[in-house]
Amino acid sequence: MTRSKGFSYEYRSPQAAGGLSAGVTAAGEPTNAREAAERKTEIDHTINERYADWKATRNASEQRWLDVLEGNLGPYYLPIFKTDKVNGIATSWDYVEDNPSLPRVLLLGDSISRGYTLGVRNALVGKANILRAPANCGSTVVALEKLELWLDGGDWDLIHFNFGIHDRSTADPVYLANLQTIIDRLRLTGATLIWGRTTPSMDGQNAEGYTPERCCELNALADELMRKNNIVINDLYSLVADRLEELQLPKNVHFSDAGNVVLGRWVSECIESVLALERG
Repeated sequence: MTRSKGFSYEYRSPQAAGGLSAGVTAAGEPTNAREAAERKTEIDHTINERYADWKATRNASEQRWLDVLEGNLGPYYLPIFKTDKVNGIATSWDYVEDNPSLPRVLLLGDSISRGYTLGVRNALVGKANILRAPANCGSTVVALEKLELWLDGGDWDLIHFNFGIHDRSTADPVYLANLQTIIDRLRLTGATLIWGRTTPSMDGQNAEGYTPERCCELNALADELMRKNNIVINDLYSLVADRLEELQLPKNVHFSDAGNVVLGRWVSECIESVLALERG
């Protein structure tokens, strides 16, 4: 069995390590509908003007990336992104200018991965180009619709991916079939693949059908499929499962700043370890 810093082609918990289908409806943002409705507001005229002025100062490559974001982030995330940019706040969707001497790494996943993207990017400065899909990747059905856009025809050395919370209502056989199709497409890039196990929530009451039991069921299904495909498993579930009160927002699947720091550090260590292993 190949091992590197506690990550292996067979599942081991962080504690032990020391360290296409029609008719599937994409699930919404993994939080309660009231929270989404409260946060989903129109960007005021001033913010839009300031954003347009800021965008005009970017180079052509970054402007093309911003065009992609504007077409894909949607009414929930795009206003947040625009507001952050006019206020000079770094985001997980910031344009990354590739250093051609470094490996290219793509992060695919839902808002949990969005939360740890900046931590991974900052931890691997000078070691890897860390990019993420221009979206909350959502469910496997969304991935099957959007994967070509997310891959962007680019050369990828490593792809860290997860689909789980948004598939809480997906039938098990459909989830597995969709995951296998995603795996097959990702492998065509030639990239090394890392699967991030789906993280739990404290009480399971914050998203319809996403109970602790369903999280474990999804992970069990994915674990077996990833082992069958000889894909590295990054056990984010066990990393946080016993620390949810400390690291997760109350009645929410999302993590606090402290939680995102822990996740980002772990994911960056996993990526760095696997890249080192690939270099021999």
